[in-house]
Amino acid sequence: MTNIQIPAVRPRPAPPPMPAPRPSVRDRGTRLLAALFLAPTVVGIVVFTVVPIVGSVVLSLFHWNVIDSPRFAGAANYRELAGDSTVLVSFRNTLVFMVVAVALQLLVALVLALAVNGRMPVWLRSVFRSAFFFPLVLSAASISVVMKYLFNQDFGVVNWLLGLVGVAPVPWLTSENGAMATVILVYVWQQFGFSFLLFVGGLNNVPKEVHEAAALDGATGLRKHLHITLPLLSPTLLVASVVGIINALQVFEQPYVLTDGGPGDSTRTVVMVIYETAFEQLRFGTASAVGVLLFVLIMAVTALQFRLSRRFVHYQ
Repeated sequence: MTNIQIPAVRPRPAPPPMPAPRPSVRDRGTRLLAALFLAPTVVGIVVFTVVPIVGSVVLSLFHWNVIDSPRFAGAANYRELAGDSTVLVSFRNTLVFMVVAVALQLLVALVLALAVNGRMPVWLRSVFRSAFFFPLVLSAASISVVMKYLFNQDFGVVNWLLGLVGVAPVPWLTSENGAMATVILVYVWQQFGFSFLLFVGGLNNVPKEVHEAAALDGATGLRKHLHITLPLLSPTLLVASVVGIINALQVFEQPYVLTDGGPGDSTRTVVMVIYETAFEQLRFGTASAVGVLLFVLIMAVTALQFRLSRRFVHYQ
């Protein structure tokens, strides 16, 4: 039997890479137009966000009272804050306020969103949406002024109504626990409208087929909301909680107008300390140091939220 030798097949050389196509005039025009539309936003972020943050960090390393020239202080402002009891109390108050106010805000907004999303006429649903969102468009300072008169211990409407049913006047703004509770109630009343609208939009995106299938399996009421609605609403809940916590950590108008941080320092917040230190005591370096610490706290809490969100946020 004759051995037949098959000649080896030489691989073809790879073709040379094609040169990248040059962008056409139309593509360049589209990119230029996109850059022009983005430019105002980018400039606004740089001017009103990046520059103030960098400026605060730099200013926190100096002693400056606006009148005299800045004097380099290094970390002296931060060491001073470590022994300042007012600053420590303000951070504690702010954290307590954040936890209670955000939890109450999300709970109220979610319950009302579920109620409005139920069976009711379309016109009535629109009325509720507008009514719940309306306080958010009002000035926090003006609302706080009105609420200060409503919760006044001597001639406030709230105590007058309680007196009709035999309840003694409540020191809403003059006791430590009452003052913090009042500030939280006023803040939640004004702020829950934003979370409410987020939840209404999220509920509208929940597929109706899922609820129908759950109803066929016998899931009703609270069980349906816990095991179906909340998991599907978790991305919206994450957004609402992140925005709510960032806003709560920067609360200023409500405690400043209602209680001026009192009684004592029971309702004094971090932003109030920044305002008082900078514009009343003219210690801008120290105030900037407090602002930097607050910025770090906000970033840390937000990063922790996104870290924990991997466990409870479910995307469809």
